[in-house]
Amino acid sequence: MKSKGFSCLLAILLALFAISASVSAPILCRPFYYAHIEALDMPEKTGWTAEQIREAFDDVMDFLLKGTEFRTGDLLWSESGKTHFADCKVLFYLDLWIFAVTGALLLAVFWAFRRKKQRPARPAGHGPSFWAGVLILVLFGGFGAFAASDFDRAFTVFHKIFFPGKTNWVFDPRTDQIILVMPEEFFRNCAILIAALLALFVVLFFVLDKRVKVSSVVDESGKNDRDQ
Repeated sequence: MKSKGFSCLLAILLALFAISASVSAPILCRPFYYAHIEALDMPEKTGWTAEQIREAFDDVMDFLLKGTEFRTGDLLWSESGKTHFADCKVLFYLDLWIFAVTGALLLAVFWAFRRKKQRPARPAGHGPSFWAGVLILVLFGGFGAFAASDFDRAFTVFHKIFFPGKTNWVFDPRTDQIILVMPEEFFRNCAILIAALLALFVVLFFVLDKRVKVSSVVDESGKNDRDQ
């Protein structure tokens, strides 16, 4: 269990857990959206009440997460819009499955190491948590900077990557009114929340690696003293 290959696999699991957990936050935390209703003056801009907007959002999220019949409260929707949300459902389920599976695997690995009083190998002097943080930075550092400089273009690139060959993500507010209560500012704030959580994970991973390194040095020093 101290092989470099196992440590690399553990780093990948940690990175996938952090990424999926960060993406899950705005998906699962509905109050995050509710806070935008008044903050972005949605009732004044759309003419719908806060209750109608909240109901429309809840209906869409119930479809995405619970598999209920698609609806958007009192707001109009089209088959094209419904198809896009069906595509989103696949991605949402994928993210949540990755979150659950990697979380369970990491708990099992942690239990196994704790039981056998072992630690994973440290390639180049760093453990899996450090390399997980590096992997996250490599995967998202560049795109995060791109999104920060030009969110509109990054938003378009994101949809072209995850919905290749499709244009149903370009909503017509006359036929899919849900887009009027899911403005760009909301999606930008979702991206900011995800980026902030990823940054927090990276910091935690680096701090954890540093603490494990110090602990390893102390243990090795104590072992040498006992040997003498």
